[in-house]
Amino acid sequence: MFASWFFACLAVTSLVAADCAECSNVRTRQSLLAVETTNGPIIGHIAPGAPSQRVIEYLGIPYAKPPVGDLRFAAPQPLDIQDPYIAANFGADCPLTPPKPVDYPEFTPQAQRIINYFTSGTGTPQSEDCLTLNIWSKATPAADTANKPVVVYFYGGRFTAGNTNSPFYNGQHLADAQDIVVVTVNYRTNIFGFPGAPGEMQNLGLRDQRAAVEWVRDNIASFGGHASRIVLAGQSSGGVAVDYWAYAHEADPIAAGLILSSGTAFSFPLNAPGVLDRNWNTVVNAVGCNTTTTSTDTGTGTTPEDDPAAMMACMRAVDWTALKAAAAAIKPSPSTSVLRGIPAFYPQVDNLLVFPDYPARTAAGRFAPLPIFAGHNDNEAGYYRIPVYGNSNGTVVPTDDQVTAFHLESFTCPVAHQAAARRARAIPTWVYRYFADWENTRLYPDSGAYHGVDLHMVFGASETVSGGLAPSAEQRALTEVVQRAWYAFARDPWAGLARDMGWPQWAPGHESLVELGVNNTAMPRFVDPAVYDAPCVNVAPGALGVPGTA
Repeated sequence: MFASWFFACLAVTSLVAADCAECSNVRTRQSLLAVETTNGPIIGHIAPGAPSQRVIEYLGIPYAKPPVGDLRFAAPQPLDIQDPYIAANFGADCPLTPPKPVDYPEFTPQAQRIINYFTSGTGTPQSEDCLTLNIWSKATPAADTANKPVVVYFYGGRFTAGNTNSPFYNGQHLADAQDIVVVTVNYRTNIFGFPGAPGEMQNLGLRDQRAAVEWVRDNIASFGGHASRIVLAGQSSGGVAVDYWAYAHEADPIAAGLILSSGTAFSFPLNAPGVLDRNWNTVVNAVGCNTTTTSTDTGTGTTPEDDPAAMMACMRAVDWTALKAAAAAIKPSPSTSVLRGIPAFYPQVDNLLVFPDYPARTAAGRFAPLPIFAGHNDNEAGYYRIPVYGNSNGTVVPTDDQVTAFHLESFTCPVAHQAAARRARAIPTWVYRYFADWENTRLYPDSGAYHGVDLHMVFGASETVSGGLAPSAEQRALTEVVQRAWYAFARDPWAGLARDMGWPQWAPGHESLVELGVNNTAMPRFVDPAVYDAPCVNVAPGALGVPGTA
């Protein structure tokens, strides 16, 4: 194994030196291609799509032991290996069931392709052995001194799906455009990440995220990043996870700042007590782990009620594809909005990572005092309408009032609430609202700035995602603005956006909310937050509404 690693490293390094014989940073590139980590050497390669040919990517790096066998439904365990790893390919997706395609009226030719990439529906390989991360770092003087800021990104997907093997989340363009290290993380979702087994450890997917960030903290210097300059970012449920982090790791957040895109701890409701227990038992029954078994110790017949350990042993022995199918057959619970159900396997209160009293904790300042850069899109429902239409066979069409309430409950008011909480404690906060509706990212004629569309600006891959539809000049310009903003915040969460971008901190009564992409222009505008959040005094955030019931 060492010989194959050595020759692979030698070949790649020689290739870069040959291609860049006249470059001043050849040494930096060579030093980035083969790096040492706590788990042994890792070999990267030049990212194929980065224009500068100076971005090194490392794909599919394991950050914890495979959660298989006795580690299924268990907390992630540290790796104890010291083997060289050639980081040439993305790791497998964690087990997931993507939504079925929807024949939505007036879909654009690129719509289903975009949705497939956004919702993990492209058929990329899946496996329980999925706890991997990916890193992109450009060869620059800052990399040579391990001084780059780092963005660790968590995908969305309602905690039921999501993957990193998608151009939606490929970090090479962002790492190429800005002097930043980009990390994306695979973590367990649905029943594998949030099983709901009574009496067992919960919120495993959130624990995976912590394990990944700890690995990044311990190793990112080898990739050119600085361990004290890590910013956590996520979209939708990924944003929720980042916000949960601030409360769960108040004393040791590792991160220096948080980016919350279209999701906070106040955005989406949890399941009612007992729902996850019931859903877990439904899967137990479906895969036959509720039947009489034989105890290996006594030889006597037992049932799961008599011997929970026997039931868990059975659940850990069942083929993962059977578990995935049984979990996917359980319908979401209803919530206060027709646009927003509650997935069957979802985070639940454990008073360690997820809490029942976020309003009280927020009022008391019981969260990590980290600057935040938060916001959402102007027409989030432009995406949510599609699954509602598909799940109802076209019979449910949300009213204008329902859409307005959904936007306020799940996005506008949760963001405003968290911004106000930070401002009250003199913690810098920036808030944006995204408006752009580009031709190559449009899903149907009036899809507008729908849920997730802003990620095209962050990761800069709209042409790939859309199947080759090139972005306009103004779209490229806005992409640069958004990527510069992410870099400015990551570089200095306390003042970067004000100093480098000229963006004011969020402040009611002042033109301090950043409007991005209005009328498809790249120039940001600033308005009083009350233009959008004035109704919030009478709106309960989505997470505080009546939870789903049995």
